[in-house]
Amino acid sequence: MTAARISPALRKEVRERAQRCCEYCLLPEAQAFFPHEPDHIIATKHRGESTIDNLALACFDCNRFKGSDIASIDPDSRELTQLFNPRIEEWTEHFSIAGGLISPRTAIGRVTAVVLKLNLQSRVEVRELLASVGHYPQT
Repeated sequence: MTAARISPALRKEVRERAQRCCEYCLLPEAQAFFPHEPDHIIATKHRGESTIDNLALACFDCNRFKGSDIASIDPDSRELTQLFNPRIEEWTEHFSIAGGLISPRTAIGRVTAVVLKLNLQSRVEVRELLASVGHYPQT
């Protein structure tokens, strides 16, 4: 299956719905080195469609680390667990933030944090700096 083209209008709708923040790590697009991108929550190779209900705004790092993954093994339970889906789940149900550290609250949060490498030291340091100047949320 080839990836369907995401129209400029759909890209704009995804960006505006996300308020120009990565829907996985919450990095504001204005604070990123590269523009955020629409991510297929369910990848096209898994028959996901290029529709507003299957797209999330993702920063460069989250989009690259996630790739076409839709699940992984929970490091605690060792069970196959889906990744966070921002279209059907609340971010604060699965994660919290303290400084620059994103702490998982659930199995979904744990697998997402691992696969997307949310707490790589370099990413935490960037978020800490942004938080210190009021450019990164604290929940």
